Amino acid sequence: MNQENQKKALIIATVSGFAAQFEMNHIQILQEQGYEVHYAANFKNPHYGRDNSRLSGTGIFCHQVDFARSPFYIKSNGKAYFQLKKLMEEVSFQLVHCHTPVGGALGRVVARKYQKKGTKIFYTAHGFHFYKGAPWLNWVLYFPVEWWLARYTDVLITINKEDFCLAKKWLPARKIEKIHGVGISREACQNIIVDREKKRKELGVNLGDYLLVSVGELTKRKNHQIVLKALGRLKQEGQGKNLCYLICGEGPEREHLYKVIEQEGLKEEVLLAGYRTDVREILSVSDCFIFPSKQEGLPVALMEAMAIGLPIICSDIRGNRDLLGNGKWLVNQSIKEYEKAIKEVIYSTKVKTELAITYDSKEVEKESRKIYNQI
Repeated sequence: MNQENQKKALIIATVSGFAAQFEMNHIQILQEQGYEVHYAANFKNPHYGRDNSRLSGTGIFCHQVDFARSPFYIKSNGKAYFQLKKLMEEVSFQLVHCHTPVGGALGRVVARKYQKKGTKIFYTAHGFHFYKGAPWLNWVLYFPVEWWLARYTDVLITINKEDFCLAKKWLPARKIEKIHGVGISREACQNIIVDREKKRKELGVNLGDYLLVSVGELTKRKNHQIVLKALGRLKQEGQGKNLCYLICGEGPEREHLYKVIEQEGLKEEVLLAGYRTDVREILSVSDCFIFPSKQEGLPVALMEAMAIGLPIICSDIRGNRDLLGNGKWLVNQSIKEYEKAIKEVIYSTKVKTELAITYDSKEVEKESRKIYNQI
């Protein structure tokens, strides 16, 4: 095909690591359908991983856009707006698919000009910032923007039931769809072979310890401190023997979490493992997955833990509810509830979880192909 006549698609996300972490299946679908795929993101901020090496050899055309993750960084996002505008003036895109709040907003603001020329605008909401139980400020700030931008969205894709119902009721997008997240390979999770003793030694965990694992950025939203405080209570009660809590992730709350660990007397029981590329291996040598996040869309880490079959303790929020249904250890956001759940899971007969086949990457790929084929 003549390169000038080749169909072109633009993927937009705030941080560059987003595509490699979550969107490679969608990108491959577009490439198979004959699209030349471009990716606009802030490559100075990989976020998922330490660099952008996972994008090498993918055939993706990358464009630096100076997005800031916070919408309140006006200067950076103003610059990003003009960078996106210049890119879309120079390259004729038949499809623009936006992700993440800032990338999703700026991408649609710029792309709407080209809808009259036939450009289709997609937006995947990986978890609206307005949701049941969200702070009122979230509704005041984010809902009006999303309502306005939905008018310029040809296809709005949601990944959990609550967001889908909210979008259907309130947002005037031309078409609203729901898929089962980004999908994971259930088979890959279930067929991991790891030397338990060797892996635990590498992590600094005793073979006989009861290992609780969390996966997520070290941010206030991920709420790791509530587990630390619950474990502190257990230790004070003399019930925290042979417990180890390992957190996989990096973020701005690291120093604060170290202070909480010290305050709760948990220096020997808690490990901050940093960003890990071997999460599935770590989960496979763990005894329980604990996920205290305050807000999620449809968490991949939880899906992987379920596919591996670990007992789950997690916050009773959208996304988590989609995956676990009425799971026994869906808990409210209180230290007491987490303390109680940890006690129960330790002393109960091991309860395995199972991830529904609808969340398998092959099934999600079918859903995504169906949506793309509509254009």
